[in-house]
Amino acid sequence: MSRARPSQGVRPPLLHLSPTSNLWPAALAELDPAPEDLWLVGRRELLGRTPAVAIVGSRSPTPYGEAQARRFACALAEAGALVVSGLARGIDSVAHLAALESGAGTIAVLACGVDRPWPRSELSERIAREGLLISEYEPGTPPRRHHFPLRNRIISGLSTAVLVVEAAWASGSLITARWAADQGRSVFAIPGRVDHPMARGAHRLIREGASLVESPEELLGELFASGAASGAREQIRKDGKRTTPVLDALRGETLTADDLARLLGQPVSPVLTELVEWELIGRVLRHPGGLYSLAEG
Repeated sequence: MSRARPSQGVRPPLLHLSPTSNLWPAALAELDPAPEDLWLVGRRELLGRTPAVAIVGSRSPTPYGEAQARRFACALAEAGALVVSGLARGIDSVAHLAALESGAGTIAVLACGVDRPWPRSELSERIAREGLLISEYEPGTPPRRHHFPLRNRIISGLSTAVLVVEAAWASGSLITARWAADQGRSVFAIPGRVDHPMARGAHRLIREGASLVESPEELLGELFASGAASGAREQIRKDGKRTTPVLDALRGETLTADDLARLLGQPVSPVLTELVEWELIGRVLRHPGGLYSLAEG
């Protein structure tokens, strides 16, 4: 049963959930160990929403890592996916902020009480208003070192897939990826420079079987192909013979998503999403270099 409790630090009010609550995410019941309680602050309707992608990575990212986290988070959010992360400095915070600035919600899973988010910042306060803060630790609990690896199982547990953007060889992000693999979630990693220490963690995951992704449309394609975001896919499938401005612009042309977005005066992320959908049902072909054309016939 869920019950509201007063919050001393952030608004809106804090909510406590037990596993018997009808709001309890079914995916978390499968975790080992499963959380015994959840405390929430923010938009509780985000809990259990799919598709959800955890974006995790270094607390000290390179400019390249920050740019990729922002790029993927914006595209995923604009395509309707929920971005999940851990509110840490670096990649986590970049991903949360990009999702919010795209007009979407985001979930931050904490290793402390939700009434004292760490690190406390304008971002944590904004997530409390526009997204969702969540923790298995009761209010008043400070962050402790051993909380973070356990917290990561909830990040992956709430997600359809985990994306590691940039991480060192022994980064905590790899713990999240391993929780995800154990839970049967998809794991993706963005490659980096072969001579940079911040790329070693992602490259390690790729060697161990994570899927290499270079663009948001690749990740979106995997989500749609897995059925994690099947609603929009089914709508296009049911009306597969229709035409759209994107398809019209591709007639006799081979263009990138950026080219199409400029031609149509649209944001690139919705264009990417539509291209992925058409590709999945065979109306569009994807070529090396991020180029697209109409399929023959």
